[in-house]
Amino acid sequence: MIDPVILGRHLHDLRAGRGLALSALAKAAGVSVSMLSAIERGEKTPTVVVLSRIADGLGLPVSRLLADLETDRVILRRAADQEHVTEPGGWHRTVLTPVVPGVNFEWIRTTLPPGCDAGTFPAYAPGSHEFVAVESGTLSLGAGEAQYVLAAGDSLYFPADVEHSYANRGENPCVYSVAALIMRPRRPRPA
Repeated sequence: MIDPVILGRHLHDLRAGRGLALSALAKAAGVSVSMLSAIERGEKTPTVVVLSRIADGLGLPVSRLLADLETDRVILRRAADQEHVTEPGGWHRTVLTPVVPGVNFEWIRTTLPPGCDAGTFPAYAPGSHEFVAVESGTLSLGAGEAQYVLAAGDSLYFPADVEHSYANRGENPCVYSVAALIMRPRRPRPA
């Protein structure tokens, strides 16, 4: 398991070693300064996507960024340790997976209140995948040009290299899980 305080110190040292201000790395990584600062202080554990963005901002592969930080091959993540995020519009997501070096997998449980549109998410890199399973309520899911309506018990897979969206157009809360394998875009080779 990677200790968030040790990870934060490591990221701080890498950033400082490159002479980057917090704001410069945040801009290069496409994350907020407050998020990056909280990660460096060990107050937040980044998701795989955020960690990948930070690695890109530092010009490193995630595996190299996390080298030697893993202290155990088995990671127990208690409910109290899971990251809970309330988003604008009242929807809530819980990141169930820990950050694991070299693993681009995320499992997120989301609750959308009635009439909530979580928005459209950009396409991930080719080779990315999402598996969605609805626990309760009704989920309107867009994947590329296609639209799907999933009820409790329904599941759907789609290649996540297309824009995708999630909305609850029903009158009851919708609870669903997303298991995602998110590939990082390849960086162009230096000329």
